[in-house]
Amino acid sequence: MSHAPAISGILETAVYVDDMEAAHGFYAGVLGLERMIGGDRLSAYDAGPAQTLLVFLRGATAEDVPTPGGVVPGHHAQGPAHFAFHIVGADYEPWRNYLGSQGIEIISEVTWPQGGKSLYFNDTDGNVLELASPPLWSNFT
Repeated sequence: MSHAPAISGILETAVYVDDMEAAHGFYAGVLGLERMIGGDRLSAYDAGPAQTLLVFLRGATAEDVPTPGGVVPGHHAQGPAHFAFHIVGADYEPWRNYLGSQGIEIISEVTWPQGGKSLYFNDTDGNVLELASPPLWSNFT
């Protein structure tokens, strides 16, 4: 039986928005992520070592995009998406307080059976974001 080669991690996570300027104000201005590239249909943010948050303009990425290096297949999504940022446990309360000071409503808080905690809130397009501290998953300590 053959086995798949190893995967090193998730390099990119994508979210789709209707207003790129408002999204940039949120992801850079509120969450403090550094934008590595920006444009009319895509912004890419540094979300940690070897991790990139891609923010796409909804409806602008459904078609294939030829590039000098090859074709990027079209993709899109409808409705709110979800993804989580990794935070250390000591930053949970500071994040909770900071989000409140920025007028960001925390829509849910969860304490997981393994002991980790999560804060859930929305971005400017209603995507569900999470700040999660370990332990949460067996591979997240």
